[in-house]
Amino acid sequence: MSDTSTVDRRSCGGAAAVCGMGALLLAGICATSVKVAAQDTSPGGAPAASDGYPPVPSIPAIGVRNGRYLDLPPAAEGPPVDPAKGYRLQDLGAGLYLITDGIYQSMFLVYDRGVVVIDAPPDYAARIPQAIAEVTHNPITHLVYSHSHIDHIGGAGSLGGHPVIIAQQETRRLLERAGDPNRPLPTVTFTDRYVLRVGGKALELSYHGDGHEPGNTFIYAPAQRVLMVVDLVFPGWMPWRRFAVAHDIPGYFAQVEEIRKMSWQILVGGHVARTGTHADVEVQSEFMRDVKQAAAMALANTRPAEGMDPRDRANPWAVFDNYIDRVATRCVDTLTPKWSTRLAAFDVYVWDQCYAMEQSLRID
Repeated sequence: MSDTSTVDRRSCGGAAAVCGMGALLLAGICATSVKVAAQDTSPGGAPAASDGYPPVPSIPAIGVRNGRYLDLPPAAEGPPVDPAKGYRLQDLGAGLYLITDGIYQSMFLVYDRGVVVIDAPPDYAARIPQAIAEVTHNPITHLVYSHSHIDHIGGAGSLGGHPVIIAQQETRRLLERAGDPNRPLPTVTFTDRYVLRVGGKALELSYHGDGHEPGNTFIYAPAQRVLMVVDLVFPGWMPWRRFAVAHDIPGYFAQVEEIRKMSWQILVGGHVARTGTHADVEVQSEFMRDVKQAAAMALANTRPAEGMDPRDRANPWAVFDNYIDRVATRCVDTLTPKWSTRLAAFDVYVWDQCYAMEQSLRID
C-alpha cells in the first residue's frame, strides 16, 4: 500500500460511517473512507453517529496505527486454560482428547497399548506427555501430521521416542525441502486415503487437494464423530490473515464447503479457544460468500486511475496500487456493518481478506 493512499484514508475522518451505510459504490467518495483517527474513536473502536447514520466501526488500513481493537464477541470465548498447566484437556469421547493452550489445538487417541498424537504445536508440545499422563501411562506410538507448517508440528522432535509418523505425501515433500530436525520426516505416507487402526480404534485420513497448503489432511475419528481439519475454519473468529495464508484460495473455499456438508459432531480447527459446530462453519461460509461478493462488486465499480494526480498516471505501478487500494476500501466498507460485531478480530484481518479476495478473483 502506498504512503499516499494511507494519508488519503486517514484524512477521510468520519466518512467511513457514511460510505459504509449507503454510498458504497459512489465513485471517488467512498474510495478513500477507512479509519477515523484513533483519538476520535470510542474505546470500542466505533465513531459516534453522524448525519443521521447509525454508528459503524471504522477499520484501520494496513499500516495505520490502531488506538484499540474492537471488543471480542461472546462467540469467540472458550473454556479457560489453567495457567499453571499451560493447557486445557477436553475429553472428546472413546479415548480421544483435545489439548489446547487457547490459541493452538491438537489431539491424542488412547488405545490399549499406546497413544496416537495428532499434531505437536511447539507452543506446548513439551507438555503433551504431561497431558497424556493425566489419562494413561501408555507410550506414544504414532504421530499424525495435519500438514507441514511449523506452528502445528514444530514440537514433534520434543515428544521423545520413535513413533511411527504418518502424513500425506505432499507433507513429506515439503518437510524434505525444509530439512528441519524439529519436524522429523514421516515414516508412512499416503496419496488419497489412509486408515490408521490401533487396538480396535480408527482414524480416517483423507486428502482433498490443495487449499491451505499441499498435504493438508482431513482427520476423522468415526467412533467419536470428530473431524479435525487445521487452518480452514476458525470458530467464532475471523480467519487468520489472507484466509490463513491459503496457498490456493479457490481450493480453500471449496474445502470449507466440503466441511460444511460433511457429517460430524465436533470440529477441531487447530486454532482458537474452543471446538467448532456446524453453526460455526455456516457462519464462516456466509462470511466468505460475502467477502467474495463484496470484492467482485468493488472490482466491477472501480475505475483505474480515477482521481489520481495526472503526473502519476505514467507510473503503472502507482496506478495499480491506487486502484487496488480503492477496491479493497470498498470491500471493507461493504463488510463492516454486518460483520464487525459477529466475528472476533474482524478489524484485525478484514483488509487482508479483501486484498486476498480481489487478487484471487482477478488472477485465479
